[in-house]
Amino acid sequence: MLTLRAASVCWVAAFLIKHVPVVRAAQVPLHSSHSSSQLASVADDDLRVAGWSLDEPANPNATGHLVFETVNSLVQQWPNTRLRNGHTIVPGTIPEGTLLYHGTDRNELPSGPEWAAVDPEHSIIFCTMGTEGWHLTLATTRPLKVVYFDGSGAAKTKWGSMDTQDLIAWGMLRPGWEYKEWQRIADLCDWGKDFGVDAFISEVLLCDFTSGVSVVSFLDVGTIVHPPNRQLLPGIPLDSPLPFETIHSGSWHNRFPGDSRIHLDLAGLVSFYDTKLVPSLVPIRAGQERWDHRLQNISSEDILAARARLAEALTRPDGRSSGIDWRALIRVIVDRYADRLELIQYLLSSQAIDSETILDLARKAQVQLRVMLTPYILRTATPLHGTNHDWAVPIFKLCATTHASSIQSDSPSMTPSEQLILQAIQETSREICRVVTSMWASGVHAGLDSMLNTQELPDVREVTNLMDAWSEDVNRLMAWLDWSVWVKCRPACGPAEICYLPTWPFDFPWLPWARKTDHPDSSSGTMFSVREDFRALSVEGLAAGQLGDESYVEPPPDEWLKPQPRCIRRVEPYAM
Repeated sequence: MLTLRAASVCWVAAFLIKHVPVVRAAQVPLHSSHSSSQLASVADDDLRVAGWSLDEPANPNATGHLVFETVNSLVQQWPNTRLRNGHTIVPGTIPEGTLLYHGTDRNELPSGPEWAAVDPEHSIIFCTMGTEGWHLTLATTRPLKVVYFDGSGAAKTKWGSMDTQDLIAWGMLRPGWEYKEWQRIADLCDWGKDFGVDAFISEVLLCDFTSGVSVVSFLDVGTIVHPPNRQLLPGIPLDSPLPFETIHSGSWHNRFPGDSRIHLDLAGLVSFYDTKLVPSLVPIRAGQERWDHRLQNISSEDILAARARLAEALTRPDGRSSGIDWRALIRVIVDRYADRLELIQYLLSSQAIDSETILDLARKAQVQLRVMLTPYILRTATPLHGTNHDWAVPIFKLCATTHASSIQSDSPSMTPSEQLILQAIQETSREICRVVTSMWASGVHAGLDSMLNTQELPDVREVTNLMDAWSEDVNRLMAWLDWSVWVKCRPACGPAEICYLPTWPFDFPWLPWARKTDHPDSSSGTMFSVREDFRALSVEGLAAGQLGDESYVEPPPDEWLKPQPRCIRRVEPYAM
């Protein structure tokens, strides 16, 4: 039976969440709008020396929160569509028995590296070209060793979506080579041979269609021919479900846990947000929003270091790691705070026209702040006279350290990648708990906390000012965290719609220099055949065909550089 004491700290809230400000992230410091003026010197010198001061915000150049959200977003479609410029490379496997798919216009297995898909909706669309269409289904006969790139590495754009692939394939960025995809995949596979890599995952780039896979079926699916003025691709009409279903099937993996067929080894994670491994990017990112981060102007020394770290991860003996489930640990933290911070943001943005409503909203926000801190509020934690928050510092420290307190960063089994993830957890937890504790302590002093009421009647003017300060604090914290779980369609989509982020090649301007370019074979120096340009021409059609011809009007930059969610129809008539 639930005890009275347990019941007193169990809260259930159901609120309609809407009209929440858009979350944007920039690598800038956080500042509490109210705590700096209220905090006196911390009485406990040890806490100040250790960095446990409530007025000490995150370092503006810290990247722990970026590593944190990257790990939280791996193999999920939604966050990697939103933030296309990947910064993370992770070794992994595709387990035995997994089905892979490949669409083509000829009845023969690819003789070299080629693309495959984990869902047939992504491959069948390539069977509708020319006069024949063949759909290949493969099954893995052993675990395939893969290298995973986060972001949208399949998006052929000039804004950084393929930077990480290019650094591994060529050891440099090559502007203007966005559509040299045949050379890119060949060179990636050549690089991976020394490490036994079978495939690279942005989409599935399979190096050998005869190794580690067997043919399940190779079906003649024919082609669908429609009048040219209604074609999205040759053979695919503008109002066909096929293009939409490529988006729909991808949405199955939008949220955590993402695509469960790709198993990642986080003990081998390589991040370009690792400021020790890649220090040259720190000044380049200064002041930039997260959307704009890319690997341009990275130093040659840092490229060598990142490639060496990946090579080390790919050759590390099995079992040489801490064994900690880092992804689960990060998810626990996200689950604890994400919807509560969102609820507080909603409460603080609600309109209040009288003193009764103001106090009601403030008390409800205070309840949510207390709920987040309840496991860490000590019986001895009592407010001091005045507005000094020193008494809350032990609560802040417990909140910030509990999840990772038992993990030893200097453990011999801990890999450099794991040390980076641990640091990311510590930095992110610290900033969340610093802001939440400071807000809660301010509410206690304002008389809003029913369990630690320092005033019988809160002053409405003081509470109004406090709510404004809280709103600034929580908005700034959520923008700094920039969790994609908060990015959603508001209001929610109807039953015949899905929530959609602009996805390449839909909604993207087609780059004229990408048309019908030659693709030199990296190994032989010869030109690939016209058939092998088929894929590039196919995706060009996806972009151009939305207007029924090959002209494409460039949308406003934010539509594709800073994608925002919107509802689209999942039944005819389709419209992206």
